[in-house]
Amino acid sequence: MASMRDLKRRRESIESTEQITKAMKLVATVKLQKARVRAEQTKPYTQRMYRTVSAILLGSRNISHRFLKASGDGKAGILLITGNRGLAGGYNQNVIRMLTGCGIPKEKMRVYTIGRKGRDYLKSHDYELGEDYSEVINEPLYKDAIQLSEVLLSAYESEEISSIHVIFTDFKNTVVHTPRMIQLLPVTEVEGMEEIPDDMPMNFEPDDESVLDEIIPQYMASVIFGALLQSAASENGARMSAMDAATDNAEEMIDELSLQYNRARQGAITQELTEIIAGSQAVS
Repeated sequence: MASMRDLKRRRESIESTEQITKAMKLVATVKLQKARVRAEQTKPYTQRMYRTVSAILLGSRNISHRFLKASGDGKAGILLITGNRGLAGGYNQNVIRMLTGCGIPKEKMRVYTIGRKGRDYLKSHDYELGEDYSEVINEPLYKDAIQLSEVLLSAYESEEISSIHVIFTDFKNTVVHTPRMIQLLPVTEVEGMEEIPDDMPMNFEPDDESVLDEIIPQYMASVIFGALLQSAASENGARMSAMDAATDNAEEMIDELSLQYNRARQGAITQELTEIIAGSQAVS
């Protein structure tokens, strides 16, 4: 059985840890409030943009444009959004698992990373890595999404990559966050919509080239920006939940150790009294 000194030290150590988890929960809660508002305000626009422009591009399959050509020879360009820090439950691992289980062979991927946790994992497992934009997730801005879309579209146009995907975490509520993978280019299907016929007419004014030159980069930037905001809210929600659970566990351990300490203390007092009584009787 542990001594009273050991029990006291363990309790003090866990109390110190509890103070840290409480502070981290508070910080995550404050960050979540701001990130949640941005994510919820942007989500309807992002979803509508994704579905509408995807339908337009799917109906434009017969149009010759540099962003619509499909090449099966290049690698899949994947934008992976994780966090820079841990202590967020299974948040980072769930996103990484979505990548590793997506069905695309590792040698057929080029992964552009946002978040050091994802990049560190992929680097240690010999994935081909593109540019890293880990600092973007700390405070996502629309200009960051524009830069990311330009990099991805440039690689797509030069046929370094043959498709563009984004893996992020969809924010449902404080405790529910779902990893998702969507394909931005080339568009092969539209979520929630029936298949669009090959002969569906698409008319652009003033012309195909200039309209698609404007639409596709904005479509890319908007969806990526939405994914960044969803991921930021999800990460803070996951960290808040993880720190809340850690604080509850610490409190349970402190209660258990306090009970063990009090029992040990009561046992020591009882033993001392017994020794005093026995000594008194021996003297008399």
